[in-house]
Parts: sequence; structure tokens; C-alpha cells
Amino acid sequence: MVMPLWDDSPLSLPKWPVVTWCLIIANVLVFIAETITSPATQSTLLTYALIPAALTGTAGVPPGIWPYVTLVTYQFLHADIFHILGNMLFLWIFGDDVEEAMGPLRFIVFYLLCGIGAGLAFVASAPHSAGPLIGASGAIAGILAAYLMLKPCHKVLVFLPWFILWIIFRPVLRLAAYWVLGAWILTQFWSISVQTQDGVAYMAHVGGVVAGAVLFPLLRYRSVKLFECIREAPTRTSWIR
Repeated sequence: MVMPLWDDSPLSLPKWPVVTWCLIIANVLVFIAETITSPATQSTLLTYALIPAALTGTAGVPPGIWPYVTLVTYQFLHADIFHILGNMLFLWIFGDDVEEAMGPLRFIVFYLLCGIGAGLAFVASAPHSAGPLIGASGAIAGILAAYLMLKPCHKVLVFLPWFILWIIFRPVLRLAAYWVLGAWILTQFWSISVQTQDGVAYMAHVGGVVAGAVLFPLLRYRSVKLFECIREAPTRTSWIR
């Protein structure tokens, strides 16, 4: 896989992305709480994770909090250190630009709604499943869709872990966002089509992408243009000629 490392420093933006930072802190604090109370982790997951069977009313699911609340609480739970590090890296890199494009209040609404949309997509794909869904990746998938609409041509620093590519190219490259994020989104659809069984909730990712693509044009500041660099490209080409 291609691992994004950086785009622009969040400290270089006109306003600091406070909500993005607070979301990262909240996820980390919840994960620390999970780790400290590790003997009760399974109980915590069954209580606060999103369980499709609980939401659809299927019998035999252990009692927890009101199932509809878990559409939000599941977004702050993570399985292990690699799970949370990967999600927080994506949130750190891409969240600040999306927050700047819609403001802090709209951004937190956008984030949570993308996570809810991701959860509902997962429930729709397996309404009778008793397996818990956890993680911020559904909400972050919505952020990736928004970033792709906002800055498709923006350069993203990525790491190439494949050994062959390491030999042929430099291990770190700068690629346009539409290559990096577009490839990630297509991978989610491909994994669903081949029914990949690796424990990753690809349907939740797709649900988050769809929610982000629908919500971002509605919640962005009206002065923020969509796909601006792509629309300007033909004009620049003609001018050069």
C-alpha cells in the first residue's frame, strides 16, 4: 500500500485546525482508557461498539447503551496501536484542510455525520451481524472524499514500502492527491467486489466516502471552489501554447 506522510503543515494555515487536533486527542485518550482497562475491553466493545444486530433489533445481542448512540461512540474506539496510528495519521494530514474549508462547527458535524453514514452502510451490508464495528476510518473516509474534491491536484508526500519500487524509485515521492486518495477509494470498492475477508469494514469506508462526497459541497464555505485546479488546467495549457 501507499502510505501518505504529509501535505502541508497545519501550523501554516490561517487558522489552527483546533477541531482536528481535538478529535485526535479524544481518540488517543479513549484508546489509553481502553488499554488501562484491558480486562474489561471486550465488555467495553460490546457496550460502545456499533453492532448491526443491536441496531436492527435482532435477538441474542448482549445489552448495552441505546444502539443509536453507538453510531457515534464506535468512531472513538480502536482495536490496537496500529489501528489508531493509521487513522490518526490520515486525520492529521487531511483533516486540517477540510476543517479550514468549512469552519470548526460545520467540520465536527461533517465528521460525525460521515461516521454515522459509514456505520449505517455497514449495518445495511450485514443487518444481522453480531460482530462489533469500531474505528474512526469511516469518518476519515468522508474527509478523504472531501479533500479529493477540495485539492485533487495538491501534492502529498507518500512512502512506498514495496521493495521493487524502492529500488526503481525513491522510497518517498510527492504525488497528486487524486492518485493517492483515488487509489485508496478504488481499493475499497475492489475489496468489496472480491469479498476480501481480512477483518476490515470496507463497506463502512465506502459509506463514509459517499457521505463525505454528498455533505462536503453542502457544508463548505460558498467561496470554496470544488475541483478548482482540474477546471483551470485546460486554460493554463491553452495559454502556454
